[in-house]
Amino acid sequence: MLVVRAVRESDLPGLMDLAAKTGTGLTTLPAHEPSLLEKIHASQEAFSAETFSEKKLTYLFVLEDTETGTIAGTSAIISGVGYDRPFYSYRLLHITQVSHEPEMRVDTELLQLSNDFVGATEVATLFLAPEYRRDNLGKLLSKARYMFMACHPERFSERVISEIRGWVRKDQSSPFWEAIGRHFFGVSFAEADEINGRGNSQFIADMMPKFPIYTALLPSSAQKVIGRPHDNAKPAIHMLESEGFRFSGAVDIFDAGPAMEVSRDNIRTVRTSSEATLGGTVDGAGHDFAHLACNQELAGFKAILTDAVDTASGLWIPKGSAELLDIQAGDAVRTAPLLADT
Repeated sequence: MLVVRAVRESDLPGLMDLAAKTGTGLTTLPAHEPSLLEKIHASQEAFSAETFSEKKLTYLFVLEDTETGTIAGTSAIISGVGYDRPFYSYRLLHITQVSHEPEMRVDTELLQLSNDFVGATEVATLFLAPEYRRDNLGKLLSKARYMFMACHPERFSERVISEIRGWVRKDQSSPFWEAIGRHFFGVSFAEADEINGRGNSQFIADMMPKFPIYTALLPSSAQKVIGRPHDNAKPAIHMLESEGFRFSGAVDIFDAGPAMEVSRDNIRTVRTSSEATLGGTVDGAGHDFAHLACNQELAGFKAILTDAVDTASGLWIPKGSAELLDIQAGDAVRTAPLLADT
């Protein structure tokens, strides 16, 4: 069976194998062992941290195939975005200029460097191995984060964002980076992407142009990809939109990918989840996986897909599901309907 849980140091080889499958653009999962080990240690610190902390904390989850031990996917929640260093994005500004002599109106668009997401919570690092893209496992991997947030809302800000990978050509070059970033650093998008993924992006962000950029002055190839997601990111955007995320009006400074935003308590999985007491279990692993279920732990957090029945004596789930969640009759369990995306 498949379970989402907090990352462990022993997962490093599996994460390396997973990172090798991502391609360019997923900067939060670099195929670089020291960086991944650092992320594992940072996640362990987050799960053991006090309830509130004015510092950036990253909760990293993995999807484990318990039958083979394979790390099939990963996702993360980052609280306190921008507390460690500025979290830059380009805010899209629209300006209308009017002349009466002669009669004329010009609508222009500017890119303004900003860091107004400071303190927000970010959902990130969502990646599922191609061979596991089935049976709603992508939904489990994504929605498990919202179940964790529902269990521990005091750890996360009301403002939740998600950065989407921007559009790149088949050769993995970025028209947006070529129009702006390369002029300041003289490196390819792939090189900048690798530096960013290793956590060394500050010098790039600090040296990006601080004054507004008129998009009309950019090449048309760059203009067309502002706010355009990577072709492979469309399913992720669909899942985000089904949870209530909407375009924030800001884009990534590297590839111009869109930043999505939602209020924490308005996330659909958070709203539709509820806590119950496990009344008991039925034999078997279950077959009608119409619910998400998780325990209420921190470092021991686990989430699965299962079937569940609410009765007067409490919630009943398959015995195999209870074993995966490490719970027994009388323990707290949180569930939410899987729900079809709309």
